[in-house]
Amino acid sequence: MSLSPTERQAIEAEMAHYEQPSAATIEALKIVQRERGWVSDEAVKDIAALLGTSSAAVDSVATFYNLIYRKPVGRHVIHVCDSISCWITGGETLTAQLKQRLGIEMGQTSEDGRFTLLPIVCLGTCDRAPAMLIGRDIHRDLEEVDAARLEHILEKYA
Repeated sequence: MSLSPTERQAIEAEMAHYEQPSAATIEALKIVQRERGWVSDEAVKDIAALLGTSSAAVDSVATFYNLIYRKPVGRHVIHVCDSISCWITGGETLTAQLKQRLGIEMGQTSEDGRFTLLPIVCLGTCDRAPAMLIGRDIHRDLEEVDAARLEHILEKYA
């Protein structure tokens, strides 16, 4: 599948902000991911062609940023912070509860396609650790998450 007219138009609008079209690589990846949920190898090639750069250059940016998904993910991605601050304040317990509740391991997607569980190095909220990010929503102060509170949080993403 090549870039849609909507994706192409949005990427071209971003390119107009830069002297070098390849400077819009990150934004181009975000645009495709917003439309498709992830960025396929084919999309990387299409982005590279539009930006006038190599597929390898676009792929290197895509694989560097952990918020660009290079394989299909669930409708909602849960990023669990695994920084030292989160780890010492109960992050391991939070991760274990999520894995048990969702029936998946890190890097997997729930059977219903609703959630993908991924680690993330830092969410920048160490003073309120442990934390997780679901979509664009940060949930913090989770050191005493019980099954009911976790279920309440996950229900928001039905």
